Amino acid sequence: MTAPLLDVRGLKVQFGGHTAAVRGASLSLRKGETHCLVGESGCGKSVTALAVMGLLARGARRQAEVLSFAGQDLRNLSEGRMSRLRGDRMAMIFQEPMTSLNPAYTVGSQMTEVLRRHRGTPRAQAVDRAAELLGRVGITAPGMRLGQFPHQLSGGLRQRVMIAMALMCEPELLVADEPTTALDVTVQAQILRLLAALQRELGLGILLITHDLGIVARIADRVSVMYAGEVVESAPTAQLFAAPRHPYTRGLLSCVPVPGKVRRDEPLGSIPGVVPRLPPGFQGCAFRDRCPHAAPACAGPVPRQPAGPEHEFLCTLPPDWVRRAEAA
Repeated sequence: MTAPLLDVRGLKVQFGGHTAAVRGASLSLRKGETHCLVGESGCGKSVTALAVMGLLARGARRQAEVLSFAGQDLRNLSEGRMSRLRGDRMAMIFQEPMTSLNPAYTVGSQMTEVLRRHRGTPRAQAVDRAAELLGRVGITAPGMRLGQFPHQLSGGLRQRVMIAMALMCEPELLVADEPTTALDVTVQAQILRLLAALQRELGLGILLITHDLGIVARIADRVSVMYAGEVVESAPTAQLFAAPRHPYTRGLLSCVPVPGKVRRDEPLGSIPGVVPRLPPGFQGCAFRDRCPHAAPACAGPVPRQPAGPEHEFLCTLPPDWVRRAEAA
């Protein structure tokens, strides 16, 4: 088995010593693979991505047993060396394009800066590359758009500009935080096809954060489900959808309306309660207050159990609990 492009083990992130936003999360991503990170808002997905990229807010504390990219340890990398990786070999598409683009500079100046800074590309070639990528992400009249400011673009156009900017240097790793949120379904499909094509061409590894389980089913090779800062289940996509083991994963999948099975007058599925904000040192299963299968043992240590090839889940229930429950 080849070494992972991105290897994260035991990642912890705390804010101000009061909130444990990420609590021992682990995931790995191989070259040319799409790994989706899913879960409700507030589960720690975006914080995990920012921790990988070294972009956490001041005052945040990051720890990890392993945090490496292409065999390079990122834990103690200086800010100068990290900034040389960001935008070049590692790139990120942020969730909110309105605040990710600088309103004082044109789209063209922001896009060309990436290539000129990391590769020393002449300005004319950088402009040509920027226009080419704007066209590839579905923006018409790219030459004109390069001269516009972010406020002159719609939310969908700004999101596509962010995607094009992240691809300027043909990175090895792309971290995409809800990259198609502001786009309609037609453009969303176009962007996902573009990322798939670039992945085939470049061997691009994609860590994709999304709430859309339909997207996960279509493009992911592997899925990690996060809840309250922990990866509660991780598996190849087909295994996860066919045989989810963690009650939270099963709850998420039950919320997805299935054409032909969900009647129009029936309420959509939901998971009662909200994701808790946990302090450092919290013990037990964070999902126990929302779980229909909770037991006193859930307040103690929670084991991580195998459920199949490269499939594991964090729960006190045995791997065959689903079969027993369905038989009963």
